[in-house]
Amino acid sequence: MRATLPFVRSAFAARGIDIVYETKTPGDEEPLAEQAMRDGVQSIVAVGGDGTCGRIANVILRSGAECRLAVVPSGTGNDFAKTLGVNRYTPEQVADLVVRGETTRIDVGLADGHYFLNSCGFGFDASVLEASNRVRFLKGDAVYIYSALGQLFTYRGIEVSANGVPGVKRGPMLMVTVSNGRSLGGAFKIAPHASVLDGRLDACFFSDCNVVERVKLFVGAMRGTHIGMPSVSTASVQRLALTFPSSPLMEIDGELRVARSRTVELQCVPRALSVVAAPGALV
Repeated sequence: MRATLPFVRSAFAARGIDIVYETKTPGDEEPLAEQAMRDGVQSIVAVGGDGTCGRIANVILRSGAECRLAVVPSGTGNDFAKTLGVNRYTPEQVADLVVRGETTRIDVGLADGHYFLNSCGFGFDASVLEASNRVRFLKGDAVYIYSALGQLFTYRGIEVSANGVPGVKRGPMLMVTVSNGRSLGGAFKIAPHASVLDGRLDACFFSDCNVVERVKLFVGAMRGTHIGMPSVSTASVQRLALTFPSSPLMEIDGELRVARSRTVELQCVPRALSVVAAPGALV
């Protein structure tokens, strides 16, 4: 990210935007976003990935301020940038969108008291993210793909029950994802029918299965064709509760968190956040 910062500065300065708040260590996004809003900033442009965007969004949402969020993609998966249609945009193109001033309000998810923009995942998803944090020799989508392939043969599954999702029984699961956006880990079309404008979240339950079936699910998820497979159940929900044997590890917008208790409450918060998106991207 730091290597691109001079180009980002130049692109925005050329359009009259020259206030830059630079992080020094992970987690600096929150106090810097709070400072920006105290300074009267009405648009925050995140230069980073899903974690950076998620941390800034949480500050905006908790403050109740009318501040919009834009992103110059510079992360691993850039799932939120894909949702906004700017994952291939240059800093100049994002700067043009910000200057143009068009804003859309989108839904966000709320899981265990924490807002998320793109996804919340349990089981295999969280385990893959944990493994991907140790990968240093790959970049972009390849990090998650490589880590997922390794976990396919070793991950043991989780026990989970769902309240608010008819037809999903308690039992061993490979993974549970609750999505606001469509993609996960950059390369996986985990919720191909999701919309950030419909006031609902797309829940996907993957029953645990043998290695052959796991490989089929892996390929299907990359193509978005896993929906309808025998081991996959889906539901469009406004809220749901997931219960585990103990407080689960969960992935929220590309970051790991441990839930506060063994039951995790999730819900959609409709049209809660103002964002800057590419024309025609939000559906």
